[in-house]
Amino acid sequence: MTPDELVPHHLSWTDFDAFARGGGGPALVRHLRATERSRRLLLLRGIIDQAAKSPGVSAPLPSPEWAWELLARIQQQAPAAVETILAHPYTGSWAGYTTRLCRQDVTGVCPFWVHLGHVHCLAAAAAVRAGARFEAELPIWQGTVSLPTLGMVRLRTGEPFGVARMSAGDDGFVVRNRHTEVRLPDDLSVETAGWQPVRRITSWHGDRRLSIRLDDLDPYRGLYEPILPKRLTALEVESWRTVVDDAWHLLATHLPDVAEALPAGLESLVPAPAVAFRLPSASTGEAFGSAIVAYSGDSEQLAAALVHEFQHIRLGGVQHLATLHTDDPRERLYVPWRDDPRPIGGVLHGIYAFFGVTGFWRALAAAEPDNTLASFEFALWRSASWRTLRAVRQDESLTDTGRRFLDGIATELAPWQEEPVAAGPAAWAGTSALDHYATWRLRHLRPDAGTVSALAEAWRHGDSWPKLGKLPESRTPTPVPDGSWTDARTDLIRLRLGRDGSTALAEHGPRVPGATEADLALLGGAIESAVEGYRHLLVANPGGPTAIVGLGLALAARGTGPAARALLHRPELVRAVHRVLRASAGVTPDVETVAGWIGRFTH
Repeated sequence: MTPDELVPHHLSWTDFDAFARGGGGPALVRHLRATERSRRLLLLRGIIDQAAKSPGVSAPLPSPEWAWELLARIQQQAPAAVETILAHPYTGSWAGYTTRLCRQDVTGVCPFWVHLGHVHCLAAAAAVRAGARFEAELPIWQGTVSLPTLGMVRLRTGEPFGVARMSAGDDGFVVRNRHTEVRLPDDLSVETAGWQPVRRITSWHGDRRLSIRLDDLDPYRGLYEPILPKRLTALEVESWRTVVDDAWHLLATHLPDVAEALPAGLESLVPAPAVAFRLPSASTGEAFGSAIVAYSGDSEQLAAALVHEFQHIRLGGVQHLATLHTDDPRERLYVPWRDDPRPIGGVLHGIYAFFGVTGFWRALAAAEPDNTLASFEFALWRSASWRTLRAVRQDESLTDTGRRFLDGIATELAPWQEEPVAAGPAAWAGTSALDHYATWRLRHLRPDAGTVSALAEAWRHGDSWPKLGKLPESRTPTPVPDGSWTDARTDLIRLRLGRDGSTALAEHGPRVPGATEADLALLGGAIESAVEGYRHLLVANPGGPTAIVGLGLALAARGTGPAARALLHRPELVRAVHRVLRASAGVTPDVETVAGWIGRFTH
């Protein structure tokens, strides 16, 4: 194809609008994949061209141009092999990471030649897939040699970095250094001495198939920088197979449209260690097709996590074709799913991801009316997504395309706000949302210093209230937190609403990280014990966010009142005034008393 025949990638408005509404199907995902392929080729060629400007930069390995020539040869013999390597998510991670190293003239986690030399690993992996004859020199990192998409060779070595030689001929594929020689098995899915293959999980539900790599080997599978292999045991792999099977069954049953598109956009899962009582996950726009997910035996939470990351993957691909916002890195916006202020780009990603998560819980709650946890999750995330969307819909940093994107989400998300949810789960969702926002305010908002001084002075003089008029809102949030953070109360809510809720709360609640006796009392319905528990915590630590907001929630559970109102809606002001009073001579009132005084004038 000549340059005149090249056609730039673009996204039609029809496809864009379908994507914004959560649709588009596998055809749209394949289109995004094609865009990623072109982007990676450009980055790859750019890395090679940059390396050519400094001839010695690749030593002790050959020039990256050698790898390009091998890829070009394999492209002629077996184009599908090259396409597999280009489509590999961590080819994108490597290309982005190494490009940044080139531009910033820094070394990285390994010596620069090791990062640059990974291109030889990519070319060798394509040649192995093609069954081609070749010879190559590959970088060794801590005794490992990567063959992306295929597996890892382990060699004995006396130094952290080195060079291995790989050959392919009549005697098969052989990798060697001065100390070791490893012959790859004929069946590369079989583990042997010195060879560890990438495992694959394949799940079926009817005629719907999900086949993904469980990649614990690729050095560029990490979120921010390269990481060494962390091999799962055979038992851990089987646990993953079981829970992925169950999660796929849920998605194929309750979200068939998503299940049709997801296999085209999610090809690799990076297993992360389990985290008690939650399931964190992550992805990056450079690794299109990959998600990092912590292990959990809860198939419902895993299904929600897969949808969440699939949304991130798709949006990352779209953002390489469409500009949704200007370059605005300011960490200034509240979102109900993070404990820190977020830039506009992160907010848009969160809205789209939790829009997808809401859709999953909505479908599951409709199919299983007695599933109180699904109802809670639906109520929590539909409100969180909608609240955030409305807050940023007219943000100055959005482009017209970005507003069209949010409008598309809104067409689906708005009607969900009116759908009925059982009173219990809905009330707990409201409690969780209030807890999160109040704690976030306490940690990241700083009240006006003049207002704090005036209130403290009025208290000291016994005045009913200073002549302030309407209390000014706190200023732009700071990313520097004031106090610790815990999601313990929401974790406890999930225990209470899950299977065998009361029993689970009693047995497992005390092990929830960050949970206090007062939290357990609040979630167990012992409101007076909770109030006393939080009061006791505040005597020891008057500025603790968990106890301040917890007391507000417990007081609110007894009925609305001025102290509860101030602690939940202006907690940062209550704490700031109380700090000033504590610093002065005389008897210091307790936090609740100050909150009750401020709350009389807070709406």
